Amino acid sequence: MTHPIHNRSRRAVLALGAGASAMALTGGSANAAPRLPTTAKIIIIGAGAGGTALANRLVRRLEGARITLLDPRANHLYQPGLSLVAAGLKPASYVVSKTTDWLPDGVTLVPERAAAIDPEAQTVSTDSGQTLSYDFLVVAPGLVLDHDAIEGFSLDMVGRNGIGALYAGPQYAAATWKAAQTFAETGGTGIFTRPQTEMKCAGAPLKHTFLIDDIARTKGTRGKAHFVYAAPQETLFGVPIVAEKLRMLFGDRGIDTAMNHRLHAIDAGAKKAQFVDQSGSRVEIDYDYLHVIPPQRAPEVIRQSGLSWADKWTDQGWVECDKASLRHLRYDRIWALGDVAGVPKGKTAASVKWQVPVVEDGLVAAIADRDPVETYNGYTSCPMITRVGRAMLVEFDYDNNLVPSFPGIIAPLEELWISWLMKEVALKATYNAMLRGRA
Repeated sequence: MTHPIHNRSRRAVLALGAGASAMALTGGSANAAPRLPTTAKIIIIGAGAGGTALANRLVRRLEGARITLLDPRANHLYQPGLSLVAAGLKPASYVVSKTTDWLPDGVTLVPERAAAIDPEAQTVSTDSGQTLSYDFLVVAPGLVLDHDAIEGFSLDMVGRNGIGALYAGPQYAAATWKAAQTFAETGGTGIFTRPQTEMKCAGAPLKHTFLIDDIARTKGTRGKAHFVYAAPQETLFGVPIVAEKLRMLFGDRGIDTAMNHRLHAIDAGAKKAQFVDQSGSRVEIDYDYLHVIPPQRAPEVIRQSGLSWADKWTDQGWVECDKASLRHLRYDRIWALGDVAGVPKGKTAASVKWQVPVVEDGLVAAIADRDPVETYNGYTSCPMITRVGRAMLVEFDYDNNLVPSFPGIIAPLEELWISWLMKEVALKATYNAMLRGRA
């Protein structure tokens, strides 16, 4: 007999799929608003999820605007898929597409890096020496992985001597699987780390830990492996109720923790990792597999531009902005979007989905000389994979309140197949619709 909850869950999947398809076709709105005439010059720095989605939406909102997008990267990366690549569940190609495939007519792509921003003169300079003026600026360049902050580590180590680093890109995620697979098959000590800084998708190191644990169980080798999750924080997750659930799952799975431990250095030849503990002492741990997630910071151009917070995150350089409007607190013609925004939550693709309409509304309101109406409440979503085929759909806001999108259908702290399907199947379709500005 089929359980009635399973029936509801299956209906929910179909409804979600239909809803996503309808939104992709209609742009999320039955009636398109008239386009606002303007000659405003708008520069968007970064063609990642936020910059691309915003460009698509602005083209449909504004008539005559000169929209310029700066980004030197030829490829767009679907970053939520990197954890699947690093567990051997998807090929590296799964996360790669062309930047230009997502850009609409009416947007000028300058395939260069922003080298300098002058918020007083309202100009952006590029690597080649171009100087572009703007009326409005959106900074969405993503963040920088500071691999050099870990002594003895370099990216050419990934995939060799038991070292993984899935964040660094698709080729490194695939190489991470090579190292993780060997560990899952042969056992030993696996150390899974996270940085002390703010980071994109704080659930990623946890997902990787859970997935490799589950793969080892499937291979029948889990008894030969010792799993250690090492993090500089005191708890496993920033939302207390989620942290407690994860602590219980770690206990059930036999995953040990080394909290208040920051990865400081690696001796790859000897397979030793050195950590700094809460007292400042150096602690050395032998490993057979080590997953490295380095400190993460704003790009140097942001930090040198005077746009960063002066009194917090000073070592990281996130953009100073109002957490509800994402508008810069000192330069009212500038907005921050995505990973680089200096707000307490929101470094996930799901957060970008909710941030983009807020920045769009704020920018269009400024052009139309009206007050904006949209605000961002810190919505962050993490499909927390806990094993192959099971996940928890964790959604929360600035105040650490759980804000489930499907109450009564998807319990946020239960390991469900429907939550896995949303991560493994539905999320990419939703992400692609978002890039088009239609979700």
